[in-house]
Amino acid sequence: MARALALAEGARLACPPNPAVGCVLVSAGGAVIGEGRTQATGQAHAEIMALRDAAARGQATQGATAYVTLEPCAHQGRTGPCCDALIAAGVSRVVAALQDPNPSVAGLGFARLRAAGVEVEVGPGAEAARELNLGFFSRMRRGRPWVRMKVAASLDGRTALPNGASQWITGAAARSDGHAWRARAGAILTGIGTVLRDDPRLDVRLPDAPRQPLLAIVDSRLRTPADAALWRAARRPVRIYTAGADAGRAVPLQALGAEVLALPGADGRVDLPAVLRDLAACEVNEVHVEAGAGVNGALWRAGLVDEVLLYQAPLLLGEGAGLAALGPFTEVAQGLRLEYREVDRVGPDLRLLARVAERARFDQAE
Repeated sequence: MARALALAEGARLACPPNPAVGCVLVSAGGAVIGEGRTQATGQAHAEIMALRDAAARGQATQGATAYVTLEPCAHQGRTGPCCDALIAAGVSRVVAALQDPNPSVAGLGFARLRAAGVEVEVGPGAEAARELNLGFFSRMRRGRPWVRMKVAASLDGRTALPNGASQWITGAAARSDGHAWRARAGAILTGIGTVLRDDPRLDVRLPDAPRQPLLAIVDSRLRTPADAALWRAARRPVRIYTAGADAGRAVPLQALGAEVLALPGADGRVDLPAVLRDLAACEVNEVHVEAGAGVNGALWRAGLVDEVLLYQAPLLLGEGAGLAALGPFTEVAQGLRLEYREVDRVGPDLRLLARVAERARFDQAE
């Protein structure tokens, strides 16, 4: 299963919106005879790739055991059912880390395997397999993507100077690492303030990036400039969320390829929960937020942030913008509690991954 998990990790950037899955076929004698991982959307799943690998090696799969990080699918989607392929290959045992949360599968693959006489074991490697696919589980179970907020800040928590200057608080290594995290996401979410202030491209600039995430902009009054740098990036269509329909402002943006959606909230601003539901409908598993304190604070207040990816520089800036507009609180207990998941050095900076502590309610939904 450890090898299957490593294969799944290698599929993470290319396979969304499908989950990252790895599969290893082991003969009755204990030898690895085939392995595979999920390919890009519309191409073969991990089990099919492992069966093809076994065939290419000239190995018979009759009586083999398949170690797979997620339940083999049982439905006809962009590809055929993997459970049927395993049955046809004569596999006698399947060891899976997790049941698939997709309602179209959700135990049906296991049931079909057992009905065909295949022994099924579920559970080994479950925690690691789920961590690899938090976004997919979130979309299937909660109806919204997993939301990761990326912030670059000084040691005293400043993300920009009072005049708005923020380039560059962190070093080149941290910025490159940030692109790797962008590459994992199905969408990058920002606000109009960031677009107007920084004029960013907000794309993935890595030589081996297999795809570009969708760009989502929260822009209540449709102020996104037609000459902004973001239009020069090669990516999926830009999705702009506004609080009200304004055809005059929308037309030039649509001419540039933007999809403009009016999602007004009760406060006259963009309805952020509705934005996430819309992105889930676009098959986005993970949302990577790179925005200013206003949008960050609004996401926190709406309870929509799952974790924070913080790059912290050994630098003191004094006055300036903070991570998120939240307060003022009157008691420390009102603060939002997180738990550190990872703490690493990236060049001269620290990278901290912190998850909302009470996100256990998502776990309990399973």
